Amino acid sequence: MEKLPLSEKYMLSINEAGSYFNIGVKKMRRLAEDNLGTFAVYSGNRYLIIRTKFEEFLQNNPMI
Repeated sequence: MEKLPLSEKYMLSINEAGSYFNIGVKKMRRLAEDNLGTFAVYSGNRYLIIRTKFEEFLQNNPMI
């Protein structure tokens, strides 16, 4: 089974999002907790980041 590159995935784990966007894991987790429903979802016991919505979030918020 081939792994998709992070740039083609729709949802990213906290670790994947941190490495893709060059943001620390702690900061990514805090952003996910504070923006649940905006660009983050809680599935089971983990947060998932919707990559396209997080990209929009970063464009609209110059400081995180």
